[in-house]
Amino acid sequence: MSKADVHKKKGFIADAMLGRLARWMRFLGYDVLYCRDIDDRELVRTARAEDRILLTRDRELTKRFSVSHLLIRSEDVREQLKEVLSAFPGDRSERRCMQCNTPIRDIRKREVEGLVPEYVYLHNSRFQQCPRCGRIYWEGSHTENISRLLRELGGDLEMD
Repeated sequence: MSKADVHKKKGFIADAMLGRLARWMRFLGYDVLYCRDIDDRELVRTARAEDRILLTRDRELTKRFSVSHLLIRSEDVREQLKEVLSAFPGDRSERRCMQCNTPIRDIRKREVEGLVPEYVYLHNSRFQQCPRCGRIYWEGSHTENISRLLRELGGDLEMD
């Protein structure tokens, strides 16, 4: 499969060993399915049926099944992100829920009153929420750490 064909894929599906990577990728705007309790055959079937690229650390899996994939070599999530970003630069869209992979949406501050800690409510003006699972997101003290990581990764990524 050519590199151009790979970039036409809908998104990704991560195997059981890559849960942290899947959550980070979602946060950065990548469409990544992840299910911890799925067997290899079902994982490959889903990748094919939904036209997704399989992310795996399992070399044997890539030998047993013919499927579009990226073999992740590192155990460190930062290095894993580097591997994905170098293979698929710019393949992201809007930020996604880290839990369920649904695109998150901006919501008004008054809509989260009583749903987030008071300190968070008082010191933030921008909130986002997952319309599927209801999880609320805001820029907290972790934002600078995430921004630093993105700069280290050397991509054109920025926090939205």
